[in-house]
Amino acid sequence: MPKVKSNRAAMKRFKVTATGKIKRQKAGRSHLATGKSRKRKRQLRKPTLVHPYEEKRIKQLILA
Repeated sequence: MPKVKSNRAAMKRFKVTATGKIKRQKAGRSHLATGKSRKRKRQLRKPTLVHPYEEKRIKQLILA
């Protein structure tokens, strides 16, 4: 039986922290930035954690 491959798209988008949580970048910063406040754009720069509800599915993709 062949090895199960990790999903390459998911590998590029998510990183696993030392405690096992999954880190991701926030969406909504690629275009139409003039309509967003300076504070909002600054906060979109920071990475955030994936919600625990989604964590199980993403771990299956990246830790296969």
